[in-house]
Amino acid sequence: MTALLRYQGALLLRSQRWLAPLITYAAFVAVGIRPGDPVPDSLGLAAAGLVPAGAWLVRICVTVEPDAARDCTAAAAGPVRVHAAALLTALAGTLLAGGAAAAVALLTGDRAGAGPGAAALAGALAVAACALTGAAVGALCSRPLLRRRGHSVLAGTLGSVLALVLAGSPARGAVSALVTAGRSGPVPLPLPALAGALLLAAGAGTTAALAAARRR
Repeated sequence: MTALLRYQGALLLRSQRWLAPLITYAAFVAVGIRPGDPVPDSLGLAAAGLVPAGAWLVRICVTVEPDAARDCTAAAAGPVRVHAAALLTALAGTLLAGGAAAAVALLTGDRAGAGPGAAALAGALAVAACALTGAAVGALCSRPLLRRRGHSVLAGTLGSVLALVLAGSPARGAVSALVTAGRSGPVPLPLPALAGALLLAAGAGTTAALAAARRR
């Protein structure tokens, strides 16, 4: 799996297709996070932006390899492992972007009423929950489950919006916990949201990987 992850990472970096979601996310963070804002609010905003960014990056990772090359890789390593490596590569990229944005929020925000250690831990958990939710949306809205580009983009956009507004969504739970803390008190750890996001991402990833094996 390590070799597959390196291969998928090299494909992504060389394609430069990661620039679009990264620049869009960076612009979102630059506009939304202002120096002096409460740290929990800024962390919540940084985490929320990872849902569409993560879904976008997943779609890039599962389509960046030419079909012929992907068939060869799948024949050598197995389609399930190849697809799982693509999903994990996208998740890693999303987590890196979220970690950088969270660091900016912690360095520039107003930490009054929020201990730096507690805020950092809560922000890290929220970033992980939203990155996992975005990866789940991307896995369900991309190849092999949705092969047409237009359908995939539309489903990914709608899925990202729903993941941020629907009650019970792990991403909404994590972001809401931080935003509420920024207004009313201590920063809670969004552990239930993270657990839900892990289950959602595992289920979505398994579904997509098994579908990749069936459609060879």
